[in-house]
Amino acid sequence: MRARDTEVIVVGAGPAGLATALELAQRGVAPLVIERRHPPLDKACGEGVMPAGVRALEKLGVSLPQDRCARFRGVRFIDGSRSFEGRFPTGPGLGVRRTVLSEALLERARSAGIPVEFGCTLRAWESRADGVIARTSGGDVRARLLVGADGLGSFVRSHAGLAAPIRRRRFGMRRHFRVAPWSPFVEVYWSAGAEAYVTPVAADEVGVAMLWGGDGRSHERCLAAFPQLEARLRGAEPVTRVLGAGPFWQSARKRFAPGVALVGDAAGYTDAVTGEGITLSLVCARALAVVVAERRPLADYEQAWRKLTRTHRAFAVLLGFGVSHPRARSAFFALLSRRPDVFERMLGWAAGESPDPQRSVARAIGG
Repeated sequence: MRARDTEVIVVGAGPAGLATALELAQRGVAPLVIERRHPPLDKACGEGVMPAGVRALEKLGVSLPQDRCARFRGVRFIDGSRSFEGRFPTGPGLGVRRTVLSEALLERARSAGIPVEFGCTLRAWESRADGVIARTSGGDVRARLLVGADGLGSFVRSHAGLAAPIRRRRFGMRRHFRVAPWSPFVEVYWSAGAEAYVTPVAADEVGVAMLWGGDGRSHERCLAAFPQLEARLRGAEPVTRVLGAGPFWQSARKRFAPGVALVGDAAGYTDAVTGEGITLSLVCARALAVVVAERRPLADYEQAWRKLTRTHRAFAVLLGFGVSHPRARSAFFALLSRRPDVFERMLGWAAGESPDPQRSVARAIGG
């Protein structure tokens, strides 16, 4: 069978993959998206989109149903009796179920005429001087670039020889509860070796994600480590099953190889920290699309990725130290509770807050 032709093959129809396809299409590059799963596509996720991500979705023309999401003003840390918060300087973030976000992105991709093939698995590929030939369960496809947007356990990252050893092993679980959000913030509760992330995702629903070392505890046992949160949720109806993810702290040696580029979690993932995963995927998708559309070397994308994620990665390492060293965390949080303005600035840095994320991308790639 003769190979089909496209300009870019995007492997994965999650937010990173569909955003990359939309960014490419907006710049006149024809993408094909393949996804081994079938919708609805779900994932254990904190489900908070930072303000820069909200603006990125707007620029892509993605329309989210207002009755199926919730705005939040910033992030609040709670460690026992101590709490402090930071507000976003450039507008609210958005809490939205992963399935709702995926549906909205898919609808926008279809309206843009982007082909998305579900139940299609990438089996292998060959790099050639003029691009790649991908062997898929739907036949061979020829393109000038293969983009791995296939998540934490990326097949593309592994088979391109880009995977690096896992430095830490952390896991996550997520469940939704039918209860009105009690706070205009994403709340992060801290305990010994674990955190709980509470994100409002509708007027009558919150998502509760747990991050911990993966010792086999159930969501309920993890929740018991946070008495304040457990009390808040007492009597609330669980409306979804527990969904897990991990291990986190996945690393890539770099974001590209001949004929291949990585975006989203496939490009490397640290920890949830304050929920920048989706936002960084959206912003980095734009950077990759600019590099591809302008036929620049993929090394320019590597440089952009490092610049766009630098503060988030530094913040992740800092808070990761706090997870492992409760006394140091307590002293640090005591300082931040006295100086919430410092936390607010750190939050803005980690979230990559800029009034104009498009200009931030241009600076990152040197354009």
